[in-house]
Amino acid sequence: MKVIATAGHVDHGKSTLIQALTGIDPDRLAEEKARGMTIDLGFAWLTLPNGEPVGIVDVPGHIDFIKNMVAGVGAVDAALLVVAADEGVMPQTHEHLAVLDLLEAPLGVVAMTKIDLVEDEAWLALVEEDIRQELEGTVLAQAPIIPVSAYTGEGLEDLLKALEQVLAQAPPHPTDAPPRLFIDRAFSMAGFGTVVTGTLKEGTLHGGQEVLIEPGGLKARIRGLQSHKQSIQQAWPGSRVAVNLTGVHPKQLYRGQVLTLSGWVKSSKRVDVRLRAWEDAPTILRHNMEVTFHTGSAETLGRLRLLEEDELLPGDETWAQIELRHPVAMRRGDRFLIRRPSPSATLGGGVIVDPGPRRRHKRRDPRLFHQFQVFLRNDPVELVDHFIARWGPITPRELEEALQLTPEQVARAQQALMDSGRAWYLASDLQVLMNDAAWERLRERMVRVLQRYHQEHPAWLGAPREEFKSRLQPRTGWSVRVFNALVTRALAEGVLRKDRGYLALASFQPQFSPRQQQGADALLAQFRAQPYTPPTVKQALTLVDEETLSALIQRGILIRLSEDVLFLRETYESMLARTRAYLQEHGRITVAQCRDLFGASRKYILAFLEHLDRERITRREGDYRVLLFRKQDQD
Repeated sequence: MKVIATAGHVDHGKSTLIQALTGIDPDRLAEEKARGMTIDLGFAWLTLPNGEPVGIVDVPGHIDFIKNMVAGVGAVDAALLVVAADEGVMPQTHEHLAVLDLLEAPLGVVAMTKIDLVEDEAWLALVEEDIRQELEGTVLAQAPIIPVSAYTGEGLEDLLKALEQVLAQAPPHPTDAPPRLFIDRAFSMAGFGTVVTGTLKEGTLHGGQEVLIEPGGLKARIRGLQSHKQSIQQAWPGSRVAVNLTGVHPKQLYRGQVLTLSGWVKSSKRVDVRLRAWEDAPTILRHNMEVTFHTGSAETLGRLRLLEEDELLPGDETWAQIELRHPVAMRRGDRFLIRRPSPSATLGGGVIVDPGPRRRHKRRDPRLFHQFQVFLRNDPVELVDHFIARWGPITPRELEEALQLTPEQVARAQQALMDSGRAWYLASDLQVLMNDAAWERLRERMVRVLQRYHQEHPAWLGAPREEFKSRLQPRTGWSVRVFNALVTRALAEGVLRKDRGYLALASFQPQFSPRQQQGADALLAQFRAQPYTPPTVKQALTLVDEETLSALIQRGILIRLSEDVLFLRETYESMLARTRAYLQEHGRITVAQCRDLFGASRKYILAFLEHLDRERITRREGDYRVLLFRKQDQD
């Protein structure tokens, strides 16, 4: 199924021509019939001479309603530009042609209408020449020009043949991709409930299918489908479709949303684009100017951020980011248009390169422009390779969502990269993708993070594992398995070393400052002088700072048994050996017996025994501790 959209100046006979071709009046609104002009999208269909059905979107010509014209050409195979023979090219003809050119309408035919009103053949030839000059340098430069009269029927058969020949060149719509339908109407119908209509750009729809509507994340189920007023079991890409939905209310829906499947489009209030300014734009495009953004059937206000220069002259191109007032559902490669909000006028358009950038970009960044070029080429292998380098470690599923690629596309790209050695799994039991560029980036980040940490804590052995993970990982975070695999690789390569569970750069050696060393020596002297009643944590901090005390604990010189109790390691190990020997001889021990064994106060002995309980060396049974049997004790 193919779809064409009309374009052209108001009152040049678009709707009349469609009615003559199809027998259907596309002006569906009472206001349209009263005013004799199309103000919203109208729809009709016909069968070409070769038997192929074709849908027609009739779009408004009046300048006040050109935004609806943009919605009409968002997902069509060809354009039918209408120019009245008695008037020739007019202002809206010129702007509609610009819209078609900026949106890169793939194919087109020009219908020179109302030839019955012109008796002078020379005038017709002059108008045709004027049209041909207007088409030069646009996507319709090679479009056939067919003189017709909707009133007499002259030229209608030639027009149908021309449309048939042009549509035969249109590439087939992808059927293997998830569906994407641009919603242009949403309403309630008695006996049916919620109905949306639109053009199915890609994929297929069928009854009973669970779908998602974005923006909004609304889940719904397809109750029924119609195309050209006929009930159908399956809708094919390119067709005009009415979808009867359950699970959503019409008030939740609006023109500009997209009916699709989860993960296939991104709803975003920010978009990166390749922008071309219209040659006849009424104003120079400037950084931070307000614009109206159009893509598919969506429209919203936005703020234009030019990323290369402060101004964009008519006819020039640039990279830009547009901050949108409301979220829009988009995909990479979609075409868009920007217009001046007031007074309304077309300014430019182009292609979406990233439909959901994570942040506001720094301007004039060559690395960013290189990334945009990769996105613009849209090659799955190159995209996957680039994205692994930028965001690895990353799973295939995350690549599908980030790049809006199908599982099959990601799988083929992944296989090609792994076969050539350009991608690999982070660990054999962990299907998380990496490449050399990603590992180099992460290795450098590990070094920077630990260098900073060592500067902050020069006396410490290194960073605790969780602290290092917190500082290293991106905002989204990593699983423990991914982080552990990264650390394992860094340890194997000699980038990091591990000491008592702390992570440090392999070349790092912890050092006390002279003042810290002096304080540590004085403190340890006190611990040796009174081994079983040593200084408490609070007392120790009167001799050394927290950095020094933490370093002594990290190095295992001191062992912290409770909030306030510390022992020298050699004292603790001696106490442990004597306690174990006592338990092996007597079977159990009380706090009082342990206190008598060492001549220490209850506070220290209680902290010591509770520590043994936590370490599962002993177990408390009432007022007693008993020795827990452990294999190493037997050994």
